[in-house]
Amino acid sequence: VSISLQLYREQIVGNIEIIASGIFYYAFIFFLWSVLYFVYNYFESYNKSLKLEASIKEIELSNLKSQLNPHFIFNALNSIRALVDENPAKSKQAINQLSNILRNSLVTEKRSLTSFDDEMKMVKDYLGLESIRFEERLKTEFDIDPESATFMVPPLMIQTLVENGIKHGISKLTEGGIVQVKTRVIEDHLKIYIRNSGRFQTRGRINGSPGLGLENTRQRLKLIYGDEASFRILTENDTFVVTEITIPHLYN
Repeated sequence: VSISLQLYREQIVGNIEIIASGIFYYAFIFFLWSVLYFVYNYFESYNKSLKLEASIKEIELSNLKSQLNPHFIFNALNSIRALVDENPAKSKQAINQLSNILRNSLVTEKRSLTSFDDEMKMVKDYLGLESIRFEERLKTEFDIDPESATFMVPPLMIQTLVENGIKHGISKLTEGGIVQVKTRVIEDHLKIYIRNSGRFQTRGRINGSPGLGLENTRQRLKLIYGDEASFRILTENDTFVVTEITIPHLYN
């Protein structure tokens, strides 16, 4: 009994069109496989790159936030100590304000963003403590757009800029001055204006430490919002410093 495996067919071997079509077919399969392979590897590499970039940004944000330890705590403790005998009720309120600030500082270390309302509570507690130290030399005003509550902001950002205004502006004025915080929501963007008595000093430092301050704020805004955010600081009539921040609305 003879068995033919039909591995050899004369009509196929001699037919150029069949051979060419076979080569084209397998070449197309190989090409398609190669394209899928390279596309897969490209997106795999791209995803790794995005994860790496996100990790780097997270590290940078953590480093920036870790530098934002309020130095006014020591002044606040001294002010509270002076109040204990003179005005126990006010000293108790000041202790509560300081406690709120410390608690919020610890919580915000774990977040890159916080609600606008929580940030403003921190600002008001801080200004409440500073008003003890400066007494009538420090005045405060707030003009807050109700829609501001829907925005998320970098934690401690507004508080730190307000602190900067007091340290480098009002504290240097014999008669003291005023700190105003104003917000407006325009075309799905939050505009924050911090206006304080004094003159703008170009050294660009907050809390007197190199590497912090204005450049720090710019970096944080850039890392979180990209080109959607803006930051600028200017002198108004040579008697006021105005810091203006614009941030977009981040939707989940």
